[in-house]
Order: sequence, then structure tokens, then C-alpha cells
Amino acid sequence: MALGDFSAAIMPGTWRPLRLGTLVGLRWLAIAGQTIGVLFVAFGLGFPLPLTQCLMLIGLSVLLNLWLLFRLGEGYRPTATVATVHLGWDLCQLAALLALTGGLQNPFSLLLLAPVSVSATTLPQRATTILAALAIVLASLLSVFHLDLPWAPDETLVFDRVYVIGIWVSILCGVIFIAAYTNRVAHEARQLADALAATELALSRHEQLSALDGLAAAAAHELGTPLSTIALVAREMRDELPAGDVRDDAELIMSQAARCRTILGKLRSLRDTPGDPFAAVPISELLAEVIKPLEGNGKSISIRTDKAAGPDPVIKRNAGLLYGLGNLIENAAQFARQSVLIDASWDKWALTVTITDDGPGFPSELIARLGEPYLTTRPRDPESAEPGGLGLGIFISKTLLERTGAKIRFENEAGDGHARVRLVWPRAAIE
Repeated sequence: MALGDFSAAIMPGTWRPLRLGTLVGLRWLAIAGQTIGVLFVAFGLGFPLPLTQCLMLIGLSVLLNLWLLFRLGEGYRPTATVATVHLGWDLCQLAALLALTGGLQNPFSLLLLAPVSVSATTLPQRATTILAALAIVLASLLSVFHLDLPWAPDETLVFDRVYVIGIWVSILCGVIFIAAYTNRVAHEARQLADALAATELALSRHEQLSALDGLAAAAAHELGTPLSTIALVAREMRDELPAGDVRDDAELIMSQAARCRTILGKLRSLRDTPGDPFAAVPISELLAEVIKPLEGNGKSISIRTDKAAGPDPVIKRNAGLLYGLGNLIENAAQFARQSVLIDASWDKWALTVTITDDGPGFPSELIARLGEPYLTTRPRDPESAEPGGLGLGIFISKTLLERTGAKIRFENEAGDGHARVRLVWPRAAIE
């Protein structure tokens, strides 16, 4: 199965930009929390703090939000660089506010993790790395340069230096964990969602073709009667007319009607072709159908079945089975030097299909990861007419075939290569 049709819509690692309204909304939430916290400490608890400077910092974020909304609108989607600058501003503004209110001794210093967390789940790894480094620098500065923590004026609050260092270490650990682990998990989730979308597109395409088959057969059935009438009337006209142009026109009508009957006959047969996902065929015929489009590519593709095990299992054909087997066999044919061998064997409980090629085999370091989305050894050369795959072929095959009940194993037959894919189905699931 060719995956080039999906390359324009789905690419690995694609970043989906946040709306400006989302970034602004997060900042409004931070502004509200900061304002409430500062006012509560100043007037609710009565602790002295540089209130004017704090409100000025909060006011800068308010002005920035208003300017962005009026200038760009909520629906604007900034680039990754612009979004990184937004989150960088939030980090710096929060750090400045913490510097005025106790630095890392302020319990709200934990909020330095928030912009890094937003970046880890929505932005590329490079942006997250930049913001994580900025958060670490700011936390380090706050551990040294800050005003006293607002507290009761008649009490002296002293934090041990070791305790402050512990807070600094905990924030660093949190930043590193979020930047590394959370970003990786989010990236893999986006990859998986994209790859599953490609699988759904492949199945949708096949279902649409199957629906067109049915529509064509129905149209052929409905057109058969009026076409027969036209042919009958044209024949009677020809028999009653003398030789001449009119008789020649009647014969032309008859010949075109015969041509139309031939075309309609082909349309009627579409539902009986191997593409019918509801037909049931022996496993040998199913495999022969799958390899038929690959004939003539210069590689020998042969099928070997174990006739001693009894009659061929009769398989219910479906879109996932055809696409999955087709992908694996096509992949084997592309990497084979000369030949691909497909072995089918069965017993009372299971059906096994083994696809082996005489190519270089799977890279040993990738065997354990085969089946992951966007895992490919083919180079992507944008200047080449064949830019390489998206790395979705094996993932799609594995996903579709596992849905039919198959267990898949990737291995090399020999030390010098010869990739082999072994598929095992319980007969109760596949027949």
C-alpha cells in the first residue's frame, strides 16, 4: 500500500499550534491568581510587601493581553517561536514577582513549572528545552537575589540555607522531569494519533471503493433493461430499412448498444472481484490475490502452502487483512534482492503465514521497535523523486492485522539478513 497520499496531511512530529486565545486565557488565569494573592497578603494578612511594584508587574501582563487581543484576535495561531516567547515572558514576569516576595522561599515558586509544563505538552522539544533552561536560570537567580518573604513585622522568619537549596533542587528536578518525560509522552501521543489517522484514511479509502463497486453494480442492473429495449428496436429498424445511411445508423446504434452491454457486464462483476471485503476464499487464493499487484517488479514472489495439513482454511476477506498483508509483502519485495517466499501452514487451532525475503534484513537495533509509528530506515531526500516513506507502513500493517486477531513477530532468518515476518492467527478468529 502506498502511503504517499497521506504525506501532505500527516507528517511525523507535526506541532499543532495553540490558539492565541488559549495562551491569553492561561495568562488571565495567572493574573487573577497573582492579584488575589498579592492583595490577600497585603490587606488580608497585613504583611508588608512592595505592593506598588507587584501590581505594576501584574499590570504589564494585563496590558500585553489586551494588546494581543485587539491586535491579533483570539483565533490567531502563533508560530512555535512566538508561543515560546509568550511562555518565556510568563516565566520572567513570575520570577520578577517572586523576587519581590521572597524568592524561592515563597511557596508559589512552584509555579515556575507551569510554563514549562505547557510547553512540554504543546510545543516542539527545542522550545521546551529553551524554556526549561530559562526556568533553571531564573530559579538559580531567585535563590540568591530576592527581597524578604512578606511576614509579620514583629516576627523574624529565618530559613536555613540548606532548606532553600533543597527547594532549588526540587524545582530543578521538576523542570527536568517535565521537559524530558512529559514532552516525550506528549510527542509519542501525537505520533500515535497521526498514525492512527493515516490508518483510518486507508480503510476509509477502501470502504469508499467498495461502496463505488456496489453503486456501479446497481447502476448496471438498472440500465440493463432500457439498453435491451434500445438494442431490440434498433434491430427491428435495421431489418425493415433498405440499404443506405439510415440503415447504417441503425447498425451503429446496435454496435454501441452491444458495447454498452459489455461495459455494464464489467460493472456488474465488480462485486464479484477479489476486492469484495465480504467474500470468503481459501488462504492460498487470498495470498495470490494480494501479490498480484506486485507482479512484474523484477522480484520473484512465490507462495508455498502445507497441503499435508488438510484443506486450505477459508478466510473471510476484509479491508484490514488485505491492506495489512499487502503492506508487509510489498515492503519485503522492495528490500528483497531477488525473491520473496510466503509460507502458509495450519493445524486445527492456528494459521501461520511467514513472509521471508532475501534482502539485508531488519537492522538489529530496530527489531524490538518495529511497529512503532514513523520508524523508518529509508532516507528522506526532499530533492529526490522518491523521498522515502513516512515510516507508517509496518505500523499500519501491524495495527490492521492485530485487529483481525493476528500475533506478529519480526526477526531475521539468518545472521546476514533475510527479514522474516511471522503472523499467527487462531483459526476461530480468522475463518
